[in-house]
Amino acid sequence: MTDEKTATFLVTSADDESAVLSDVTDAQVHTLSENPGLAEGDVLEATVAPDPPVNVTYSVVDVVERKQIPVEASDETPTPQSKEIAADLAPGDLETTERAGVGEVHVLGVPEDGVEETVEDVLADDQTIARAARIGIERVEVRSGEDFVTVRYLP
Repeated sequence: MTDEKTATFLVTSADDESAVLSDVTDAQVHTLSENPGLAEGDVLEATVAPDPPVNVTYSVVDVVERKQIPVEASDETPTPQSKEIAADLAPGDLETTERAGVGEVHVLGVPEDGVEETVEDVLADDQTIARAARIGIERVEVRSGEDFVTVRYLP
């Protein structure tokens, strides 16, 4: 029998009857037998427990925090540090650096004709939100240069 699990979860899908939670640390998926008002994209610090007798679906036992982490494209130009990092990146390369203060910045090298598509991919990727939740971030900002994209995980 599986016991209760307390973790940070990302709601990856939700409808009136059910919701699917993904643990942002180990990626374990938990299908809820009923939806207690969750929406896709919600981030929960919560405890779930398996539903007897089969223990295939779960119920939310307790929610400590529920929030949305916005992921937005910014018109701001990338920082000088990001530009410097990007100068050494080939398309497909990624470099992660600590932000001054809290958070981190990912600089992705992309072909010049792939910048817009990469920004859209980052904005739509559940893993962007999962990473933000895992590192305790409140919002994500995506900026772009001529041949690179920065993903800024901000407090």
